[in-house]
Amino acid sequence: MTISLLNDLNKDQQEVVVQTEGPILILAGAGSGKTRVLTYKVAYLIQEKHIDPSRILMVTFTNKAAGEMKKRIQELLSFTPRSPAKPLAKWGEVGPFAGTFHSFCAKILRREGKLLGIPINFLIYDQQDQLDIVKDVMKELDISQKNFNPGAILHTISEAKNELITAAEYPQYSRGYFQEVVAQVYLSYQKKLRENTALDFDDLLSLTVQLFQKFPDILGAYQEKYRYILIDEYQDTNKAQYVLSTLLSGRYKNITVVGDASQSIYRFRGADFRNIVNFKSQYPDMKQFHLEQNYRSTQTILDAAHGVISKNTSHPILKLWTEKKEGPAITLYEARTEHDEATFITTTILQSNQPFNDFAVLYRTNAQSRVIEEAFLHAGVPYTLVGGTRFYERREIKDVLSYLRLIVHPKDTVSFKRVEKLGKGRMKKFLDWKTHMDADNKLVSFSTLEFLDTVLDVTGYLDLYDANVQEEAYRLENIKELRSVATEFPVLSEFLDTVALLEQEPIPDRLNNSKRTNVVTLMTLHASKGLEFHTIFLIGMEEGLFPHSRSLMDKEDLEEERRLCYVGVTRAKVKLYLSYANRRLFFGTRTQNMVSRFIADIPESLLEKQISLDPSRGFREDEYLL
Repeated sequence: MTISLLNDLNKDQQEVVVQTEGPILILAGAGSGKTRVLTYKVAYLIQEKHIDPSRILMVTFTNKAAGEMKKRIQELLSFTPRSPAKPLAKWGEVGPFAGTFHSFCAKILRREGKLLGIPINFLIYDQQDQLDIVKDVMKELDISQKNFNPGAILHTISEAKNELITAAEYPQYSRGYFQEVVAQVYLSYQKKLRENTALDFDDLLSLTVQLFQKFPDILGAYQEKYRYILIDEYQDTNKAQYVLSTLLSGRYKNITVVGDASQSIYRFRGADFRNIVNFKSQYPDMKQFHLEQNYRSTQTILDAAHGVISKNTSHPILKLWTEKKEGPAITLYEARTEHDEATFITTTILQSNQPFNDFAVLYRTNAQSRVIEEAFLHAGVPYTLVGGTRFYERREIKDVLSYLRLIVHPKDTVSFKRVEKLGKGRMKKFLDWKTHMDADNKLVSFSTLEFLDTVLDVTGYLDLYDANVQEEAYRLENIKELRSVATEFPVLSEFLDTVALLEQEPIPDRLNNSKRTNVVTLMTLHASKGLEFHTIFLIGMEEGLFPHSRSLMDKEDLEEERRLCYVGVTRAKVKLYLSYANRRLFFGTRTQNMVSRFIADIPESLLEKQISLDPSRGFREDEYLL
């Protein structure tokens, strides 16, 4: 069977699979078959090295990926755990453990947590549960939610736990008034969790590390049990995960990690690509392998991706190659406006005669989906949003629209109930403002944009979100994007009618229907990692948009933006479109931005440029060229 197993792999992959002992670092580029290598390696350990499957630990970052890995291994070995032809005694009682760090740690704490005073039947709180606890604690401590955002406090507590800083230790690290407040909340938050016999997701990691550090005999037992450890997406590990894997591999050091620093895009979640560099110092005798043959994209796309990522200096860069043909040139489309950009995408898809599921549209921020969605709805192009909600169905958008609807329709009970849930204080401020304006008959002269801005100011709605928390920053950007729509409809009633009609616009049969797969995929660049499509549209290639304005003054942030671009480009298998707009109505302001620096990083020989020549847009052909 060894021959048939290895025959499915290229030479570099074979070398990785047969190297089974000691610490191993695999730098695997996009589309190089890293999942294939990991599953074949486990199959090789079981079949050829006769390793008991229960001695093998496989860790990745999603349950779906873990399930797929286990399924592939079973197929490779023509083995299922209960197959009578392969008794359980030979394969171990449970087979290889394949799961996430969190599921593995939950399993450990269920068994051993009593040593730390953790009951076996502990609850695991999700993010909303955690946020509710933080709000309760803030209320008990008389900490104003107007002055301190509960989401930001929870995010800071999470960061501390990922750095293995306990509630008791945090005060010595706190700097400034905000962190002093976090220190108070952190202590009470942990007390509340204990009272509720609950752990949060970060506790699963940090407490398992604490367990192993406090009880060497327990650590030794698990080191003995899991003699072979394989970790996928190592560039996405945080400090707690790094320490945990180091502890587990401490006895036998048979640890294989697979990663690509160029695809590390989750720094805001605590991921640290430097763990790859640290691996080398942690295990000086480690063996390093490179997987650079790409099976996904054309050489044209790979060369473009390399042009972008090669400007980074803080991590190793792989030079990907493929046996495929060079492929078509990358189309760089210069749009006049964001609407022109959306029309170009829609027209290109409809004229291609390709299945809709060949296409994906990638963007830096969720707010950018709005114009594309509207264009697709009008043209009848079926689409699905990955990891997102249609623009006008997003919570923050519906909240703001409810305020605006009450201005025009005071008896709208649905909007009234929604606004009421946002806080009685906000409701009172809003109603007092509206009563005062009605009395002076001042609302007649207000434009839609003035209504929107005034409502946000009067109610303090934006204070609900903290721009320093990634998810909340996206919500703020969506609200700002609603301003873009407001500028197009001076009269509030017309604006509300248009939005209502868009929400109810007939949806093609295949739209957002999980039973149908022939749809165009819309998603953020962060959500696209691990996916691939025949054709990719990477839109909004402008300075301040991509790279994002928040990253322009920080070298580490800018390098992460570059990695994000690299990930987006390498999602394309055959055809890549890059687009930017001369003028863009974004966050309610018409801007004229410079073309993204990432475009300049791509060799000009790989690009073919198209310029909008549609005179109906109202501009001269040579106007606003960047």
